[in-house]
Amino acid sequence: MASTNQSQVTLQNQNHYLCGSLSAFTNIVITFPIHKALFRQQLFGVHAWEAIRQLQRDGLRTLYRGILPPLLQKSSTIAIMFGLFEDFSRILQVHAPQAPVLVRDSIAAVLAGTAEAVLTPFERVQTLLQDSRYHGTFQNTKHTFQILLHQHGARELYRGLVPIMLRNGPSNALFFGLRGPLKDLLPEAESKAWDLVNDFICGGILGAGLGVVFYPLNVAKSHAQVQIGGPFQSCREILGTVLKERGGKVSLLFRGVHLNFQRSVISWGIINASYELLLKML
Repeated sequence: MASTNQSQVTLQNQNHYLCGSLSAFTNIVITFPIHKALFRQQLFGVHAWEAIRQLQRDGLRTLYRGILPPLLQKSSTIAIMFGLFEDFSRILQVHAPQAPVLVRDSIAAVLAGTAEAVLTPFERVQTLLQDSRYHGTFQNTKHTFQILLHQHGARELYRGLVPIMLRNGPSNALFFGLRGPLKDLLPEAESKAWDLVNDFICGGILGAGLGVVFYPLNVAKSHAQVQIGGPFQSCREILGTVLKERGGKVSLLFRGVHLNFQRSVISWGIINASYELLLKML
């Protein structure tokens, strides 16, 4: 009986990873063009319509250029996010049963977010493939990895690691900490369909709100990762340079935040709703 219970627990834990991965895959395929327009805003400080016009000028052939790295990266990181959070929460519950649930879950979320940062190379390659200035330099994901490794070494793949770590841990803690209480505030679902809607709303609101809070770190990450070679700059140095280029206006540091908010509502709504749906199905 103990062996059967252990097998059930192991299978359930694996389901968290699988559901997280599938929900991320679905989201990326749907929202990739929006993300690409947002990236142009973060990098060049242009308005949303200008970013869209840039994509139109590049043509439909390049619209999904660079999608493989985020498919691999996001499918893995969201799997890690949900799966490791559940694993760490369970471990902490066993070894620190007296600790408040909020403290245990926060620690588990930060640890899961930190672990996600190991996949920074995929964000790095995605950034380079999305930048039109490198369309003639890098052919695809494999080619980009080869050039970076051969010419600059493995360290080059981890540009932008610090802002990613500063973003992942705290945002995970807030997401998992607020997800349950926020859903409790929504009207009680009278059917499975409405429960799915509640999950979408809950995930969308949290994802969009956290995206606004941590937006400057994404700007720093994008600017760090379009650089090839040379010294590694700190977040402070990068944000200082961006502010100087944009006339010292902090508001311009948030250029693209509106599109990011809209994208995050859709993205995290899809991720949270599909994750919960898949988890129930499995």
